[in-house]
Amino acid sequence: MVNSQLVPLPALSDNYIWLLRKNGDAIVVDPGEAAGVVRYLEQHSLRLRAILLTHHHGDHVGGARELHGLTGAPVYGPERETLPICHHRLSEGDTVQLPDFGLTLTVLDVPGHTAGHIAYHGRNEEGTAFLFCGDTLFAAGCGRLFEGSPEQMLNSLGKFARLPGDTLVCCAHEYTLSNLRWALQVEPDNATLKQRWATASRLREEGRPTLPSEMGLELQSNPFLRTAVQEVAAAAAHHAGRALASEVEVFACLREWKNNF
Repeated sequence: MVNSQLVPLPALSDNYIWLLRKNGDAIVVDPGEAAGVVRYLEQHSLRLRAILLTHHHGDHVGGARELHGLTGAPVYGPERETLPICHHRLSEGDTVQLPDFGLTLTVLDVPGHTAGHIAYHGRNEEGTAFLFCGDTLFAAGCGRLFEGSPEQMLNSLGKFARLPGDTLVCCAHEYTLSNLRWALQVEPDNATLKQRWATASRLREEGRPTLPSEMGLELQSNPFLRTAVQEVAAAAAHHAGRALASEVEVFACLREWKNNF
């Protein structure tokens, strides 16, 4: 028996489709297109056992129907979003049982980027913890608020912040360098951020993914998870040109700052 292997499959312009494989079986998360997944499955003689969706955006669901048609793999997705195909509707507290992977994934409701966005987290029997977070959390960043409020997104990110520090953060986009460049404007003296910039820059120069991240690393260096940290709140207030009365206001200011960076 071999250990699980986590693979970020590049897709579209800057997406990653996460594929988890073990003993000839695979699952995929947020397949924005089918071609790369099909190619990988064929090259490695893998059987697709499940397709997991986090939200309704086309770059996350575009390949789901085709993959189901080719493999018969069931599709899991958010209960409160319109999806092109979904066999199992999920909301907070539901679980996805993946016995072939020694893994049970628990669902979190994480509105903000979209109204019904969900995430999946769990630790396999090998001891590896995963968070498939879609577009809610990025390395040193978070998703834009297309359908939710700053308060909702801050609460959603708070759910992630309570996960174990060794949890692998499987974000769906390669936005890391852009996010780090902005985060260094917020916390220019953050030594962890400086180290992350050096590491991520080297990885991208080598054509390698910067992901997955880890939750502990995000807590040390992602401004959106650090709204209660004095230096981050002060930077946000300075940028806004006014006092900010709450963490929600700090978060909203940071999100607007990043939107226009």
